[in-house]
Amino acid sequence: MPSFYPDIHEELRPFFNPRSIAVIGASRHPSSPGYIIFQNLIENAKRGILKAKVYGVNIKGGEILGHRLFKSIKDVPSSVEHVVIAIPAKFVPSVMEECGEVRVKVATIISGGFSEIGNVELEKEVLRIAKKYRIRIIGPNGLGIYDAYSGVDTIFIPTYKDTDEGRKLNMPRPKPGYITFLSQSGALGDAVLDYMWGEDIGISKFVSWGNKIDVDESDLLLYLMDDETTRVVILYIEALKDNGRKLIEIGTEFSRKKPIVILKGGITEAGARATYSHTASLAGNIKIYETAFKAMGATLASNIIEVVDMAKALAYQPPAQGRNIGIVTNGGGPGIVVADLAERVGLRVPELSKETLQLLKEHVKNGLIPSIATFSNPIDITGTGTDESYTAATEAVLEDSRIDLVIVLAFHHPPTISKDMPVKLIKVIRDYKKPVLIMDMGSTDMSAWVRKKFEDAGIPAYSLPYRVVAGARALVEYGEWLRKKGILAKYIENWHPVILN
Repeated sequence: MPSFYPDIHEELRPFFNPRSIAVIGASRHPSSPGYIIFQNLIENAKRGILKAKVYGVNIKGGEILGHRLFKSIKDVPSSVEHVVIAIPAKFVPSVMEECGEVRVKVATIISGGFSEIGNVELEKEVLRIAKKYRIRIIGPNGLGIYDAYSGVDTIFIPTYKDTDEGRKLNMPRPKPGYITFLSQSGALGDAVLDYMWGEDIGISKFVSWGNKIDVDESDLLLYLMDDETTRVVILYIEALKDNGRKLIEIGTEFSRKKPIVILKGGITEAGARATYSHTASLAGNIKIYETAFKAMGATLASNIIEVVDMAKALAYQPPAQGRNIGIVTNGGGPGIVVADLAERVGLRVPELSKETLQLLKEHVKNGLIPSIATFSNPIDITGTGTDESYTAATEAVLEDSRIDLVIVLAFHHPPTISKDMPVKLIKVIRDYKKPVLIMDMGSTDMSAWVRKKFEDAGIPAYSLPYRVVAGARALVEYGEWLRKKGILAKYIENWHPVILN
């Protein structure tokens, strides 16, 4: 275990689970970051999600939302562990001095106007003061923190916006789940949270660190290593400053316990230029990054949809013990497309074992599987297959020692398939520690309902072939890394499923 920060858990705890939190810059203007953040926290406290005491600080005093505003953090009548700073950059150093004097432990600095626009010395002054008082900082120039379990929400993007057609959902907060998302970009972060909400994917924590002058990816991975609600971490990285080696060492240790999925920004010349102007740090050579990230056990995604699809698979299914994929479908065309996509990304769709083929033929004799079914892998039970055909074929493939991961194309459309098909398949799948992914194409209510049935049981479900294949690739690549480390068998033995509902 790396020993960079032996007390990292207690150092960073107040960011995510503070006993008290204050918003410095709590404003009376509903569109201001300080107002939105203060409102978020007050509402979460009223709902009983946030257990921390919440205070507002504004140099003019007064009150908002029925709560008194203190003119200074020094006027707050009890100790404050976590401050959220949303004031003009030039005032941040003096406020940090006051925070240090009253022994604040951590600060989330939302304010921009530092090194990203050339104010390097101002940023250094803030860090100098923080180190003087041993205050840990996330930011500045970041979106902040969202913890779906503790109710900490420092995101200044409003949940709703008014339009000519009434109030519209603007920036939803995803439900509690087991994916933690760490992002160097706030704008990308809120877009991904919006997307995850739309996909009904839960989240544990979200952190946008902006200029990253103190707390970084390495610190957060150390903290999350033993976090019970984090099963996988998504990292969006534009650039590393001076601690790449530290990240690789800690990331390698983290990957022995939990998977990491990385989306790297700035991989083209244009992206690299934007990265520098965005975060005031160089993007670096992408090949060096890729080699280092793979060495630490991370799976690399190429786009936002892929990074979420991979994380979902890794959060809810065990890693695969090899590259061999078994496919079960009731439609030949989609099965062929999935098989082609799988082999294009380096997975294998092999012939089934003689024992499995014999078992499938017996199911045909017994009437469980239609006589016109084909078993070349993909197994196609055809459009006349029933719920029982699906379960029999799926169980046969799960029993095949040649197959490391099973993709079930659980199409609900034929009249021979009942509404109970998901429940029957779930009962079979739960008896194995072999990864299973589901695909049901479509955007109708029924398609979404079928996918949700599986996902509520902790079995990832996807709407398109390339998405389910991305999930499969992540499970295979992580399994291969664990095998190289000699810990795959032990990892799978200790792995336990998660049932969401």
